[in-house]
Amino acid sequence: MRRPKPPRARLPRLPRLPRTRDGRRRLVQALVAGCVLALLPATWMYTVTGDRLRTTADVPRTEVAVVFGAGLWDGEPSPYLAHRLDAAAELYRAGRIRAVLVTGDNSRDDYDEPDAMRAYLTRHGVPGTRIVTDYAGFDTWDSCVRARKIFGVRRAVLISQAFHIRRAVALCDAAGVASWGVGVQDKHDVTWYYGGTREVFAAGKAALDVLFRPDPRFLGPKEPGVARALADGR
Repeated sequence: MRRPKPPRARLPRLPRLPRTRDGRRRLVQALVAGCVLALLPATWMYTVTGDRLRTTADVPRTEVAVVFGAGLWDGEPSPYLAHRLDAAAELYRAGRIRAVLVTGDNSRDDYDEPDAMRAYLTRHGVPGTRIVTDYAGFDTWDSCVRARKIFGVRRAVLISQAFHIRRAVALCDAAGVASWGVGVQDKHDVTWYYGGTREVFAAGKAALDVLFRPDPRFLGPKEPGVARALADGR
């Protein structure tokens, strides 16, 4: 008696391309429309930030700089984050800023971006009394909203990588912080290309944040840290 052959696995059918010229034209039009919609948030971001980007040499003198977290390596700032902090220390030494608000993730006990950022800045010449820590900067929108609502920042220099700085400026402006951006340069390695690609998708979330203005994951009471840091410098 012959053994029955096992049934063959059916491969999923690929969608068929339209057979008519009109069908193919509609497909191309739909693809083009999808690409345009996907790029609209990035176009909006470039439009609203305009000429708001500067270098450490020509950024307007501003009381506060905001440095966004960018990861830790073995408890120390990653190279990308270290470059952001180097730019903040340079601005402080040049007298272009008077206080630094470091904002990052401290959502668990074994991960503390803001304190690592503070320690790095103090090692590079920024007095601890001029550094303010925001432990609930879980993303760019949260950091911008908290800078305005919790720390009372109305005008600031924002410091991040070049591929992220336009989004930071657009979101902080929408949150009520008049901003200039300093985009630090880094070598174009895998991380840089990943960051640039990620920004295409992050621009869509940024547009939704501006449209719906959600509350940060954690808001909390107002904190006088920035006002104290500025008073210490007078």
